[in-house]
Amino acid sequence: MSVSRVRVDAEGVRARSRQEAILDVSFDGRRIWSFWLQRDGRRQGLDQVVPWPETLEDFLDGRAEITVVEHGDDHVLFQEQVSFGASQEPIAIVNGRGRPIALDKYFRRVETFEGRSDDAVQPLLDSIDEVIEVVAESGIEAFLTYGTLLGAVRDGKLIGHDSDADLGYVSAYSDPADVVIESFALQRALQQRGYKVVRYSGAAIKVDVIEPDGAVRGLDLFGGFLRDGQLHLLGEIRTPFEREWIWPLTTATLEGRQFPVPADPDRLLVATYGESWRTPDPAFHFETPTSTSRRLNGWFRGTRVGRSTWDRLYLSGPFGRRRRPTELVRWIVGREPDMGAFIDIGCGRGRDASYVAERGIPTLALEQSRFYFRHQAREWEPGTGPDFQTFNLLENRHVAVAVVRGALLPGPRVILARHVADTTSAAGRAALLRTASGMLHDGQGRLYLMFMCKQGEDGYHEENNVGELPREVVEAELATSGARIVYCEERPASPADRASTLCRIVAEWPERRSSHRER
Repeated sequence: MSVSRVRVDAEGVRARSRQEAILDVSFDGRRIWSFWLQRDGRRQGLDQVVPWPETLEDFLDGRAEITVVEHGDDHVLFQEQVSFGASQEPIAIVNGRGRPIALDKYFRRVETFEGRSDDAVQPLLDSIDEVIEVVAESGIEAFLTYGTLLGAVRDGKLIGHDSDADLGYVSAYSDPADVVIESFALQRALQQRGYKVVRYSGAAIKVDVIEPDGAVRGLDLFGGFLRDGQLHLLGEIRTPFEREWIWPLTTATLEGRQFPVPADPDRLLVATYGESWRTPDPAFHFETPTSTSRRLNGWFRGTRVGRSTWDRLYLSGPFGRRRRPTELVRWIVGREPDMGAFIDIGCGRGRDASYVAERGIPTLALEQSRFYFRHQAREWEPGTGPDFQTFNLLENRHVAVAVVRGALLPGPRVILARHVADTTSAAGRAALLRTASGMLHDGQGRLYLMFMCKQGEDGYHEENNVGELPREVVEAELATSGARIVYCEERPASPADRASTLCRIVAEWPERRSSHRER
């Protein structure tokens, strides 16, 4: 036995093992969560401690019999009644409809296939058949892929810890633009059949399937294509591949039905899950090479790049309207009595943008996730208040549109980027400065930056989801962009001892002169 001294407490699961191990955690006999001990844990003495996921913490107030086993092994490593919080009521891990839920490999709350009856999954199997039929009417052959292919080939059934179904296809086109056009045509065809369709990216969509008890199950349709000897398949795969490994399609059994699969399904499963795909792993994480992500992001994901992280942060935390403005925006309004327009990049819930708009100043509020500002937007009559727009710094088309929107506003224009530079990458900061300099191309206005330049011990970085960004880095990036710093100040983020340090920088760009001679 490789795992020993397993304990469970309010902090998480503790265990010792010299080797990597996959552990399943059950509450009152139902598996809720699985993880890799060393990958997901942190060293504490001789132990590995794996903390409870944030998505599970809301339920941890009460008591339950907790069981921990090594995945695939019936030997019980831990089994005791454990109490959390102040309540003595049994813990019920269910969704708003009272349906049992568990955590998937990304720690999202989902209704898995575990415990679902044969009748409950029939609508999903019917929809797989129908979607394959609709795709075939467009001259495209769809097949099982990802976890659905894995379940069919390995066990002949849906994987218990999975929560949706996956179909893929390989387009006859090799140009990403053609693949996108084709995917939108498939979306329209499915909508004409009455399906509700949600688009993930330019070549991936989700079909909603309604189960008998009203639960909504997702059926994903991932587009792919062959180019330069590589198979590109949304959402994770770019790998050397031969046409004969796909066509002609063959079949595999899933829940007693025959469905199409690639000619050599083993090749696709190895590309997806590695050589160990035959060994079940409910905690498996895709490790996508950066080169693959950058290609697929640029070709297909565009405005969605990085957005899921912010969506999850919003959905897992408080989301009140919070109309109270920050001290920073009050300071800016006092410094800029002649402000002609206000642009809030990374406006969050929009409280600062609303504060400025209430003063009759034209305001553009930009945020990557629409979830954040939708409450504020609803409080304004149409045509009044801030102009709320979704905006992704990592999408060049969004940057171009935002620059035009901002540059057309009256000057002097004031741009606020509060905790944007310290939540994005170097590429994101470069895009931020391109956006700001484009909006201020005529020299009318200033950029106000605020970021955490030194991390302290007050928990500020966790509360605000920011990382330490040295002041010298930002100053150098501003200089490279052609900006001139007109104000710089460091101040503590809180009155606590050893508090984090925030930096405020105000910068401006000189007016750009045309290089064309008058004729």
